[in-house]
Amino acid sequence: MSGRGGKATLIAVAVVLAWLVIGGVSGPYAGRLSEVATNDNAAFLPTDAEATRAQDLAGEFVDRQTIPALVVYERPSGITDADRQRVGADAARFAQIPGVVTPLPPPIPSEDGQALQVVVPVDDAEGEEIGTVVEQLRDITGGDRDGLTVDVSGPAGLLADLIEVFSAIDGPLLLVTLVVVLVILLIVYRSPVLWIFPLLAAGMSYALASVFVYLLADADVVKLNGQAQGILTVLVFGAGTDYALLLIARYREELHRHDRPWDAMKTAWKGAAPAIIASGGTVIVSLLCLLLSSLNSNRALGPVAAIGIAATLLVMLTFLPALLVLGGRWAFWPRRPRADQADPRAEHGIWSRVAGFVARHARPIWLTTAVVLALLTLGLTQLGATTLGQSDLFTQRTDSVDGQEVISRHYPAGTGSPATIFTTEQTARQVAQVAKDVPGVADVRPLPAGPQTGPPEANAAPKVVDGRVQLEATLADPPDSDGAERTIRELRVAVHQVPGADAVVGGFTAINVDTSDAAKRDQNVIIPVVLVVIAVILALLLRALLAPLLLIATVLLSFAATLGLCALLFRHVFDFPGVDSSFPLFAFVFLVALGIDYNIFLMSRVREESVKRGTRAGVLAGLAVTGGVITSAGIVLAATFSALAVLPLVVLVELGTAVAIGVLIDTIIVRSLLVPALAYDIGPKIWWPGRLSRANGEREARGAG
Repeated sequence: MSGRGGKATLIAVAVVLAWLVIGGVSGPYAGRLSEVATNDNAAFLPTDAEATRAQDLAGEFVDRQTIPALVVYERPSGITDADRQRVGADAARFAQIPGVVTPLPPPIPSEDGQALQVVVPVDDAEGEEIGTVVEQLRDITGGDRDGLTVDVSGPAGLLADLIEVFSAIDGPLLLVTLVVVLVILLIVYRSPVLWIFPLLAAGMSYALASVFVYLLADADVVKLNGQAQGILTVLVFGAGTDYALLLIARYREELHRHDRPWDAMKTAWKGAAPAIIASGGTVIVSLLCLLLSSLNSNRALGPVAAIGIAATLLVMLTFLPALLVLGGRWAFWPRRPRADQADPRAEHGIWSRVAGFVARHARPIWLTTAVVLALLTLGLTQLGATTLGQSDLFTQRTDSVDGQEVISRHYPAGTGSPATIFTTEQTARQVAQVAKDVPGVADVRPLPAGPQTGPPEANAAPKVVDGRVQLEATLADPPDSDGAERTIRELRVAVHQVPGADAVVGGFTAINVDTSDAAKRDQNVIIPVVLVVIAVILALLLRALLAPLLLIATVLLSFAATLGLCALLFRHVFDFPGVDSSFPLFAFVFLVALGIDYNIFLMSRVREESVKRGTRAGVLAGLAVTGGVITSAGIVLAATFSALAVLPLVVLVELGTAVAIGVLIDTIIVRSLLVPALAYDIGPKIWWPGRLSRANGEREARGAG
């Protein structure tokens, strides 16, 4: 006895020490992910998008690709001579900043005389350092003074504000996530010791995932952006804690049946590991379906998040069991489980009563919950997926947002961020005239052949490269608005119809248009693939066809209800203007994959119990013993995704809110009531066409007889 126990302890110690070495090597990379992240929207476009082709053509017309920062000065009573002197002095200092492409064009006065605008081209090769350049611009302007307001806006200003937001991921987001998980674990376990094990394992998972993501992003195998980085953080800690809760709950059960922790862990691992692996595998495969996306940003999120789940599975099935074996029963202090052969259901009094309630009212329960969820789906009419404008992108005011509003008041709103049109030299005049006639286009001018010392002249000789000319179309609406996007679509239709023009339209707004179109295409392709993949995994796990189809149907109903409820909250409570075009797909992948998780946890245990007890008794036993742990896991995951709200970015707040609400609906309504009641009402046929369907049908028929 002692020999086997000593050998088991040595194995556990060796596993823990090996993981601590791995953690020591990989840990520093968790804080370095921002070094290899990029937030350039154009870099994420498909290569065949029109905006991508336009960007490639633009590179032939300039020595260096630039992204404009727009420094706008406003005095409502009218710009003074002193203001002009100040602007001139600032512009001279702007030109000295490393990364600024000179010479700068002269300041552009507004027609009403109340504003001056300086266009500062920033070298696109600066990458993430564009944020540093914009910060220096803001330092030079020094902010508002004597009634003159100053803001740095434009695409470079927006990018700088986004970089600042995502810089919070390595610190505040990670800290908030850790605190949330810690508090919930203390409440769930009511132990001053046990919380350490899952939190330490989740941290190890994050470190392991970080080193692989860092190396792949550094080698340019995947594109890591701030959004993917934030989701990686909450996903690893949320899913990792879920898997830990499931394993620990099963381990606690087995400690009642075995004298030695090693034997209890072996049995618990055999019982819980298949469900955990199936759950993690479902999430991984669902995430990898994002590789089918035409957007590089989506394709990046898929493998980044899948790496996080894979690392979490590996750690939770090796490192965590070893820690728990070393901890033994004392880890559960002060409620240490004794080897008393107690029925696991005895520790779950509340959930045993819930199971009894389901048994007495199965059909009314599943009908009522299904109707309630169906009613929530009516809120989908309020969803309104769109491309969020610059002023709608953040949950708080930023300098770039303020600057864009000033520009909109005094200039054609698209000034400084024009649409670019590339066409043949022979058709340039005709294309320019056609473009001017498009509603929403304020002006069209060619890129001049000579040095540019100011705005392009209408009749200037155009620069010709390989027989092509670049035209700049100033839009009447802000470049990130719905109006500007409509103009781009109409502009493309108009210039494409000019014979022999071979016209290509690009620019900031065109990037948004092509991104939105690609997102819609992705939804139509990826969502059906994810559903088929999940159905196959469930069929293999449960060895049935009817059960997987019903589980997918309940999760889809839960997903639609979640989006309906979120649409109402976003519009009428949070006062958000809409959701980003990428939101429905991301919400689907996370909600369906994670929602299926809890049904896997439940139904794999129900099947195990059904083999021993019969289907209806198995449903009640499975619900009773998994109810507490699955609900706790759902609360943990919901809380960790809620941590995304610390980032003042609407798209992440919306995604975090949707996942949190959806997970709670899944765990509290779908998994606790709808699925058990439906399975109980259907009975053994739930396992059709598997052998268990026939065996349990005969057993329950004999019992009834």
